[in-house]
Amino acid sequence: MSEDLQRDVDAHRARLYGFFRGLVTAERVLLLRTDLVEPFERFAAEKDDGLRETRLARALLTAQEGVVRGRTLWLAMRPRVAQWKHLQIHCEEMWVREVEVAEYLDAKERAVNGGPPSAWPLEVDFGPFERGFPRLSEARSIGRGVEFLNRHLARRVFDDKGPGAQAIFDFLRLHRIEGRPVMLNERIPNLTTMVSALRDAIEWIEIQASEALWSDHADVLSSMGFEVGWGRTLEQARSTMELLVDVLEAPSPEPLERFLRRIPMIFKVAILSPHGWFGQADVLGKPDTGGQVVYILDQVRALEREMRHSIRQQGLDVQPQIIVLTRLIPEAEGTTCDHPVEPILGTEHARIVRVPFRDENGEVLQHWISRFEIWPYLERYSIECEHVLSAEFGGRPDLLIGNYSDGNLVATLLSKRLKVTQCNIAHALEKTKYLHSDLYWRDHEDEHHFATQYSVDLMAMNSADFIITSTYQEIAGTRQTVGQYESYQSYTLPGLYRVNNGIDPFDPKFNIVSPGAAEDVFFPYWEAERRVESMHDELDRMIFGPSGEDGFGHLEDRTKPILMTLSRLDRIKNIAGFVEWYAHSPELRERANVLVVGGFVDPSWSRDADERAQIERLHRLFADHDLDGQVRWANMLTDKTFVGELYRYVAERKGMFVQPALFEAFGLTVIEAMVSGLPVFATRYGGPLEIIQDGRNGFHIDPNHGGRAAELMAQFVDSCRQDPDLWNRTSRAAYERVQEHYTWGLYAQRLLALSRVYGFWKYITNIEREETARYLDMFYGLMVRPLAMGVSDRSS
Repeated sequence: MSEDLQRDVDAHRARLYGFFRGLVTAERVLLLRTDLVEPFERFAAEKDDGLRETRLARALLTAQEGVVRGRTLWLAMRPRVAQWKHLQIHCEEMWVREVEVAEYLDAKERAVNGGPPSAWPLEVDFGPFERGFPRLSEARSIGRGVEFLNRHLARRVFDDKGPGAQAIFDFLRLHRIEGRPVMLNERIPNLTTMVSALRDAIEWIEIQASEALWSDHADVLSSMGFEVGWGRTLEQARSTMELLVDVLEAPSPEPLERFLRRIPMIFKVAILSPHGWFGQADVLGKPDTGGQVVYILDQVRALEREMRHSIRQQGLDVQPQIIVLTRLIPEAEGTTCDHPVEPILGTEHARIVRVPFRDENGEVLQHWISRFEIWPYLERYSIECEHVLSAEFGGRPDLLIGNYSDGNLVATLLSKRLKVTQCNIAHALEKTKYLHSDLYWRDHEDEHHFATQYSVDLMAMNSADFIITSTYQEIAGTRQTVGQYESYQSYTLPGLYRVNNGIDPFDPKFNIVSPGAAEDVFFPYWEAERRVESMHDELDRMIFGPSGEDGFGHLEDRTKPILMTLSRLDRIKNIAGFVEWYAHSPELRERANVLVVGGFVDPSWSRDADERAQIERLHRLFADHDLDGQVRWANMLTDKTFVGELYRYVAERKGMFVQPALFEAFGLTVIEAMVSGLPVFATRYGGPLEIIQDGRNGFHIDPNHGGRAAELMAQFVDSCRQDPDLWNRTSRAAYERVQEHYTWGLYAQRLLALSRVYGFWKYITNIEREETARYLDMFYGLMVRPLAMGVSDRSS
């Protein structure tokens, strides 16, 4: 590659000298994609001399960032999704060469810190441990890891010399419920006996009544060596047995996965979510508390329904149990966060179990603390959680699900000790939210402790058996943007350590499993019989009432359609940014009203500095642009039923929903609004880019170009006036999009299927990656643990 690029440089030396010289003399050390790509596109287009067609030009147009040190330019290029190259260009001598990532990171550190290169930097590199492990090769396959893993390992394990059939037999013999065997008993001592017994059982079942229940013939089947678990009816049992026979005789990935999905192996699930205020009422809007609470509670209800259904289909009489482990907060401020155990509404046996944080003396912490400050408590917390789970479940769980960085760390520590399948869900990773937060980590230590969090993320990602994300972009971004997980491929925390190979987006542990909206709360406005009409007067006052305690500002013209936005108030959510777009658009102000639901109208009610800043910004916008009469601002809502009816109330008045975030990991409010029948305008950065099909069931907007976004909204409102059915078509299309792809039922089926398949492969292969596990132990002991324990010193 270097030789080809050098030839291009030599061929266009005079022109390129001016361009590169401009970059290195601009007194900027770090260059962003916008500083590199757009200027080069303009530069190359100035003259038709073939420069645009060179390999060098194609490489430069994929640059994501650059580093300037003296007269040398270092570039990080991304020619394909999740695939990186690095260049060094000397801008006076005009030579170019490809460099390894370690050399690029070293240049980056020196450009920021100055001085000579680090003599002995601590380098973290998981690459050598992955040699020989199956890895995806196509970017389009990212996020479909279980399909790839099942194909690859099925071929390897079930070839002529592989242990496949014996491994399945051994795996089936493992499963017991409360000490009792399921599927196979002692009358089937080996693989040969099992194969023969399967044929006998299938023949016997074929002459029985098709609707007969297993329980009516349990004694006969037990005498053949089979126990409950094959199916509720004899017909279901026969189908499962035939599937296993097919796998043993002519193994292939698809029948194997279908068989694994039917094995009764997930009965007890522990979900970890330590930070914030976790409760079923009066917690939303509190610091560190928002969408993750809604997500987990809906997740639990969907999982219990699916577990109950699958257990019944397997013919078992077992009650599934789900425990959400979170933090006990004695000073609960009127919430239930001081209750050690709280049944989850809408479930039969799921519950929230709260475990306190303890200081080094074992004393319980009484007050809430920020998610950025909880790191020193989590190791001890995980040990106490282990004892609690053992007592609550009467043994160990079958599956651990971590949430956010802190929950994923606790899940990692528990999984290591309990030898239980571990699933991680990041929800959102902080690293991509704050520009160069890794490089300038010291500047964030007093407030955010990113060095600890990023180290925890790196460890938990590499420890998990599988990771689920809501969208492809979370893993690998787009052609132009870097994914959240991809950002952990290589980075540096100068003076601490350097990551050459951190997390690989092509790892088959990644799977996309998108959540949905609670079906009992969020449904379309046209389903009149399900509407909560008793709330309509209150909704009318909230939207159209006078400025006062219930809201700030009022709406003069009730006939205008409403542009509604709903979110907590922080910089990333960009609610104030949306109001500013509206304020500067005479066309949009003429055509529509705005309803903001979020935060507190009174800044003194907020304890979060970021939220207070956004509240004050909104008040300034009202004053500076005379928005009273066109914008209504109501306090954040915590009642989901009320929120659901609010969506429908706005929809039946031909309103729209706006999600203007600078970045949104998924976009649960987008799903809720769409399934309620609202056309949606949502950020193109993050999950909404995948949820919405632009122009069909909603619209993508760029939060960095608010004027264009406001113009698009004004055009849509105008078009709906000219073609009244346009709004209806977009509304129906939004609803149908959610129904086809984003429901909790689909989510639960997929998550449980992944748990069974990864659990099987973890048992019969070295999917645990024992060498990696030992490396991670060292990383935890030497880096993560000291960083975490040091947080208390810095924050005290």
